[in-house]
Amino acid sequence: MRYILHYTKPGDIVLDGFCGTGMTGVAANMCDHPENAFKALIDAQMPYVKWGKRFPVISDLSPIAAFISKNYNADINVAEFVEEANEVLKLAEKECTWMYETDPVQTEMSSFIPQKGRIIYTVWSDVFICPNCGKEIVFYEAAADEKTGKVSNSFLCPSCNAKLKKGDCERSFESYFDDDLGEIHSIIKQKPVLIKYELGKKRYNKKPDENDLRIIQKIEADKIPYWYPTNRLREGKESRRNDKIGITHVHHFFYKRTLYVLAKIFDLIKERKNSDLLKIMFTSQIINISKMNRFRPQVSFPYNPLSGTMYVSSMVSEANPFNAYSGKVAKFADALKSNKDNTYCISTGSTTNLLINDNTCDYIFTDPPFGDNLNYSELSFLWESWLGIITNEKFEAIINPTMGKSLPEYQGLMTRCFMEYYRVLKPNRWMTVEFHNSKNAVWNAIQEALQRSGFIVADVRTLDKQGGSFKQVTTTSAVKQDLVISAYKPKESFHKEFLEKGGTEEAVWVFVDQHLSNLPVVVDADKNGKIDIVAERQAFLLFDRMIAYHIMSGLPVPMDSADFYKGLDERYLQRDSMYFLIDQVNEYDMARIKMDVEPVQFDLFVTNEKSAIAWLYQQLDEPKTYAEIQPRFMQEIKAVDKFEDMPELQVILEENFIQDEKGRWYIPDVRKEGDVAKLREKKLWKEFEGYLASKGKLKLFRSEAIRVGFGKLWKDKNYQAIVDMAERLPERTVQEDPNILMYYDISLSRI
Repeated sequence: MRYILHYTKPGDIVLDGFCGTGMTGVAANMCDHPENAFKALIDAQMPYVKWGKRFPVISDLSPIAAFISKNYNADINVAEFVEEANEVLKLAEKECTWMYETDPVQTEMSSFIPQKGRIIYTVWSDVFICPNCGKEIVFYEAAADEKTGKVSNSFLCPSCNAKLKKGDCERSFESYFDDDLGEIHSIIKQKPVLIKYELGKKRYNKKPDENDLRIIQKIEADKIPYWYPTNRLREGKESRRNDKIGITHVHHFFYKRTLYVLAKIFDLIKERKNSDLLKIMFTSQIINISKMNRFRPQVSFPYNPLSGTMYVSSMVSEANPFNAYSGKVAKFADALKSNKDNTYCISTGSTTNLLINDNTCDYIFTDPPFGDNLNYSELSFLWESWLGIITNEKFEAIINPTMGKSLPEYQGLMTRCFMEYYRVLKPNRWMTVEFHNSKNAVWNAIQEALQRSGFIVADVRTLDKQGGSFKQVTTTSAVKQDLVISAYKPKESFHKEFLEKGGTEEAVWVFVDQHLSNLPVVVDADKNGKIDIVAERQAFLLFDRMIAYHIMSGLPVPMDSADFYKGLDERYLQRDSMYFLIDQVNEYDMARIKMDVEPVQFDLFVTNEKSAIAWLYQQLDEPKTYAEIQPRFMQEIKAVDKFEDMPELQVILEENFIQDEKGRWYIPDVRKEGDVAKLREKKLWKEFEGYLASKGKLKLFRSEAIRVGFGKLWKDKNYQAIVDMAERLPERTVQEDPNILMYYDISLSRI
């Protein structure tokens, strides 16, 4: 909501092509009817925002995602929904109550009032075969301590007393005739070992008795008279991970008792007025009551599936579905009670082909797939099987070897998606991209996809969802948290002027003028009265953005870094190492006077020569001796890139900074900085020529020399030499360095 309120006004169209559960739509609608406490908070923090109706247009490739989004954004008669949901559960429970009844142990039951306990969950344990004596071992009985709740890594065979680990043993299997498949099927053997039940207001544990086992056997023998999905799990590393234990089809993920209840509830839902929302409530607990619900003795919470996987553990908690769903009715009703007069447009489809006119949308907020973090189509398969329609994986933007999709395919699909975003977004409007992945290569793929589609990145921050704070990021290594990328589609007049003047020095300053005009002037992200350094306003990032825009536009870069830095000082006003347009600097100066504090420097991670130089620029705000710099520098270089031939600190200082008569190093002034940069680039080019003359794969090199070399080869239009050299570098280096990757990809398309 904060982003939507900041970037839009009432009546604007907000787009999200990777909508997931539809929260962009929910947030856009809530701008018209916010909760009072939240509105008061925003009014205090962001007094410029205008409340009112926005129009969300959201879509997703996944049918379950679009279906959830529709129900979370639709108007709802809460009372009617609650009545129908409770009626469905009541009718289902009436038919199935006996399945979850158990006889209390004698000491807990009144001697004169016959009662039945209500099962909360039943624990099932895998059965293993001892490699020493060949006898069966019930894992729970051998490895779990009922008193402490701990599960031991090693255990003793109850028959021969051999000390074992799970990896030492083979699993025991049992075969049965699967009516749904019409064939004999083998599945891992499991045994019910513990029942948690409630009697009155108290809860108790018991071992399954003869009557409990008799009920289970009766259910197993009966046929379920209602429909349920029996699909074969789709191809995939995650969805086929359980093939080895016989869980190959959707119905195998549920114990027969659970499957009966689910089929009954789904049958009752079909003809209800609120059937769509009831189906969402139905699917919301499917994972929790499946065999993916791990039993963890030390955890009191009844639902413990391993998030983002389809993992089935050696101890499973078969939870009572009626307990699971009864609490959901109230939660759904409370969450959706404000859904009144909502507006939305929701579709199922690929963002590579948006059915939207050009220059239509006012703002985009999107949270795209995270490389190989999650296998969405595989993880959604159980839900979608119940709905009867599954994800078309052809256009799924993901890294998944089973689908034949590696990093280049992922980047290609994301580029197509961002190109569509660029097409439908109005000029001079913004897109916010939320992203999380721990791999630099995926992060760089997203950045290049953004740039190739025409967007200009204006800001990158880490988002601490717990604390709600933002911190700027200036290196490609800071991807341990969610990243928030702010990018804009430039004005058509700028793009036309840039192309007309392309390849000239004038085009450089046309770009910088419009880029500075779009960057925030004063930022206090943490609302602590301290101005943040806007990294995008610093010389090295302005230079990077300028080069990237030229290359992505297919134009030669008309000047080197030395002339660029000199031009910045001649054309723009500098404050705290940041550059401003003339009409911006007064706002910044007034904010500094008002806040009366020094700007807060961003955190910088030293992983290669380039980031080391940026770190030194940060440290040398005042002249320092080598002895003062060296200890801190050594602390920052604990995680240098594997193939980086990092120069000694003394060499970096000599090539980039100036030493005074007292032996202190300082940042060159404008009159000397150009000469220093040119001398450094000359040395780096000479080193690059040495790489060109050598043969075979490069195992150790200065990445700065590669960047300088690629820049000169690009200027000379020697695209083949760039490609040849890139293919001699480690693949990881190319994928994880945004500048090298950019030169390589564009050159590859030109030979």
